[in-house]
Amino acid sequence: MGWHRKWKRNAPKEESGLETIRERRERWVSIYVIYFTMFLMSLGFSSILTGVWPYLDKLDPGAGKEFMGYVVGANPLGQMLFSPLVGWWGNYLGSIRIPSLFSLALFTLASGIYSTLELFPSHHKYWMLGARFLVGVSSANIAVCRSYLSAATTLKERTGAVSMVSLAQVLGFIVGPALQAAVTKLGDDGVEIIPGQLTLNMYSAAGWMNVIMSIVNFIMFLPFVFIERPIAAREAMLNQGAESEEATWKDNKPDYISTWTLISAFFVLVFNFVLLETLGTSLTMDQFAWSKEEAVYYMGILMSVGAVIACVTFVGIGPLCKRFPERKVLLWGGFFLMVVGRALYIPWGPSPPQIAETQSDDLNISITMTNGTIINFNHTINLTLSLGCPSIQEWCYYTPAMTISQFLLGYALTAVGYPIGVTLIQTIFSKILGPRPQGVWMGLMTGSGCLSRVMGPVFVSSIYTRLGTIWTFGITTVMMAVSMVWLRLVDTRLIVPEPEKNIELQPQDNIIGESETTNALNPQDKSESTQDHFTPLANGNQLEV
Repeated sequence: MGWHRKWKRNAPKEESGLETIRERRERWVSIYVIYFTMFLMSLGFSSILTGVWPYLDKLDPGAGKEFMGYVVGANPLGQMLFSPLVGWWGNYLGSIRIPSLFSLALFTLASGIYSTLELFPSHHKYWMLGARFLVGVSSANIAVCRSYLSAATTLKERTGAVSMVSLAQVLGFIVGPALQAAVTKLGDDGVEIIPGQLTLNMYSAAGWMNVIMSIVNFIMFLPFVFIERPIAAREAMLNQGAESEEATWKDNKPDYISTWTLISAFFVLVFNFVLLETLGTSLTMDQFAWSKEEAVYYMGILMSVGAVIACVTFVGIGPLCKRFPERKVLLWGGFFLMVVGRALYIPWGPSPPQIAETQSDDLNISITMTNGTIINFNHTINLTLSLGCPSIQEWCYYTPAMTISQFLLGYALTAVGYPIGVTLIQTIFSKILGPRPQGVWMGLMTGSGCLSRVMGPVFVSSIYTRLGTIWTFGITTVMMAVSMVWLRLVDTRLIVPEPEKNIELQPQDNIIGESETTNALNPQDKSESTQDHFTPLANGNQLEV
């Protein structure tokens, strides 16, 4: 019902000077398709996270957890490498339909491979690695989706649309593990599809659900559903009195300081969020002496509550930005809360955490061969005697422990600050770029976020395990603080100038396309262009008036 009410709210009662009622309806249908696509791409990453290790261990018991890290990291790596390329492809074609259809076909193929790994006779871990990399490559269509969203929304609609896209991505991350949990009743053995060769189990079912939804998404991008209705360039053309859409941006280069500042800020923001998501379970086990089961259970509850808080925050961004400038909300509502949230994670407990002591026992085994030869084996076994911070991490002995209260408070601030920051960075970024094709720029923005997802686990292994919580959260706090200070210094460059309308639209005007705007600037040509009672549209088609 909420979606239906939003649809009715977006449907105009009368035609505007930029589009007809029908065009507006088609434009919003295309925007809703973008929302679903962003949801699906997030779902494709998150739906296998909880099942990838047992699935890999079942197919190839010798693969190990280190290789599992490569499998998880293959997705953001593929997306990072191909996002700028797919963005350029969309700019070159002047349409996102072909890149989107191609990427969804690849997503379907890769998800199908992941679900049918049992059919391959050997090297299952490499097939899984390749499938996840291809899923990442297909997810590079996020770049053209963001680019189209910027082109298909007016300046007034932009903030709300980007908020909804970000919400769709968050929902994808939430629903993914939930879908994996929902199919656990299939069990490890599952149901045989091809006797003795292929089964539908709790691991492959997640992949098959991705296949089904990607086919639906593919159909959505076909011409009878998805009709591209860019409006940003037409709005700028009218506001500037330009003779063509290209003239609105051709002679104006983007502000490179502000654009690269926002790309860097996006990297820092996503890096800090991904770091916390990656570190959460092991951090609570080390600091609070929780068992693995307790850590998974309580972190699951905390992440679910945090997701609800994030969803509420996404919905509130639009109204908040109507009262305060977007760059101020980004600075104080996004980055300031993230800085405080990271600083709260610097431990202030009265004493070091409980140490998980290990004891080494030598196991001697003697085997007498049939020929009388005696072979002795000596093996050292490490037995963990208690829960807590592993004794092999030297910092556990002298670094103060975190308290549960500071952990919860820091996570709550992150759940509010992150959605505000990630939404408004993309919103301001698209507005600063203006009506120009944004495929490559959105590819760079997406690539920076993917790079942070690749570097997060590396940072955990190299900094946290060796140096501890003070260094880990001290470094990340400084990263956030430096980014916030820099955003404050370039504050004036983040101001999106209000457009000055050079052409006053009359209420009776149904639609103004490129040719009609030219006529407004050249009245002597107007009679010739309107004598057949057809109004040219920006895409070259004609609408009978």
